[in-house]
This record gives sequence, C-alpha cells and structure tokens, in this order.
Amino acid sequence: MKNRILILVTLISSIFALESTAQQDAQYTQYMYNTMSVNPAYAGSREGISMTGLYRTQWVGLDGAPDTQTFNIHSPIGDNEKVGLGLSIINDNIGPTHETYFDIDFSYTINTSEEGKLAFGLKAGGHLLDVAYSELSQFNANDQLLQSDIENKFSPNIGAGIYYRKGDRWYVGLSAPNLLETKHFDEASLSVAKENVNLYLIGGYVFDINSDLKLKPAVLLKGVAGAPLQADLTVNALLREKLTLGLAYRWSAAVSALVGYQLTDRLMLGLAYDRETTDLGKTQFEQGSYEVFLRFEIFDEQKILSPRFF
Repeated sequence: MKNRILILVTLISSIFALESTAQQDAQYTQYMYNTMSVNPAYAGSREGISMTGLYRTQWVGLDGAPDTQTFNIHSPIGDNEKVGLGLSIINDNIGPTHETYFDIDFSYTINTSEEGKLAFGLKAGGHLLDVAYSELSQFNANDQLLQSDIENKFSPNIGAGIYYRKGDRWYVGLSAPNLLETKHFDEASLSVAKENVNLYLIGGYVFDINSDLKLKPAVLLKGVAGAPLQADLTVNALLREKLTLGLAYRWSAAVSALVGYQLTDRLMLGLAYDRETTDLGKTQFEQGSYEVFLRFEIFDEQKILSPRFF
C-alpha cells in the first residue's frame, strides 16, 4: 500500500511539473473510459492505479475546430480502499481560445451491500484561459479591444458527484463538475461569458450473452441552463475479454463507431470516429471527428481475473 501511494504521488508531482492546458466541459465519444473527467466520485473505483490519456480532434477540415487532450490518474488510498484520490487535466483549444482545467479529485466509498458500492466525490482546482486576439483576421486593425491578448486568466473551480456500482454488472453516476458560475471576461473586454453549471448523468449495464460475448449499453446525459439536453447513447460489445466494438448516437448531432483492444491485462487502446448528422456534416469542409485513448493500470496481481469493462 505504501508503494502504491508513493507511485501515485510521484506521478502526480511529475505531471504538475509539465506545462498543460485544458477545458472542463469538453465532449467525448468514449466517455465510458473517461468518467473521472466529469465525475470526481469515480476516483479510486478501479481498485488500483489507473492512468488514462485521451486525444480528440473535432470537425477535421475546419480551421479553429475544437482540439482536446485529457489526462487523469487515480487510485484508492489506505488499507480499506474507501478513499480515492486523483488528478485530472484537460486541454482544450478552439480557434484563438486555449483553456486549461486542472483538478484534484477526492472520493469516499461506502459498502451498501455485498457487491454494492456508493461513492461521494469532490473536486477542487482551477481554470486558465488564454485568448490570442492577435491570431484573428481583424477587419479593423486599430480596434483597441483586440490589441491585448488574455494570458493565463485564472478562475477557481469546485465540483461534486456521486457514483454507484453493483459489482461488475451496472453503474450510475450524477455530477456537477463546475459548481462555480465563472465569468471569463470582465466588462472592459470584448464580451462577457459566464460558464453555467453543467449536470451529468452517466450509466451503463453489462449483459453476459455467452462465455465469449458481453454487451454493455451506456448513456451520458448532459444538461445546462439555456441549452437543449444532450444525450449520448452507446452500445459496446466485448469479445473474448479482448476486442471491444461499439456504435453510438449523439442525439441530433452525430453517429459514431468505436473500437478498443485490451493489449494486456494492464493496457487498453481505444479509437472512435464521429460523423455529424447536422448540416455541418453535409459540407465538404467537415471530415468527421477522431478520438484515441490509452489506459494503463497497476493492480495487485491477485485482483486481475479479467479486464474491468467499466
């Protein structure tokens, strides 16, 4: 246990020494493998040190389209493994705007039954905003509002969530990763933008079809004041504990294909491709969105019976 804590602290310390940038409410097709980015109660739920890196490039072919990189690491802490600790960093670039979110995640789990576990989570961190007005094609080069770039504007952040799982059969989580409604610009700037509270509801179930095939439908619902409810519906199939194939639909937005492969008991690789179903997807400029993730985990050897599906 002391070795696990030492490894986790060392890795987190090394990451803070790097220069990173991120956005909290970025969009993911492979959200079922990136749960901690939106729900701090997930921290420590995989019963070992789990590290996930994800890269997403959206609307390929459009200048200034979203480009996102995410990294998180988490692990249970203590002999009873009821406490979870993690770090989440997300980098998001949209046009001249570059955002970084970095959060420390804390969870506490209680056993509700022999297989049921209910976790409560908190996250605390901050947000850095850069806006490079100098990168814009300016109609009026003498516009005073566009002469000064915004650099490393800091805003604090807190979030909360709950997460319940019943063995390796099903799970559900509810979270609000950004409870502070932060204004990113002041009155003297080009505009005032306030980040509203986003609510996430995530869930999934694993069906054992036969000894070689498992089916897992999953859903992610996102709600925010002033915008329509966003729903991601996914069905993944796990073949022989190795190959994952899936299809997804983002309501009134996109269809997706997913593929993943368990390279070893500790290492998994996943890919996803989205195609817009909106008018944007009908243009010759937009060539779809791509996503890739890699997850590496350090478990006690006695605990590895088969790869965890969530």
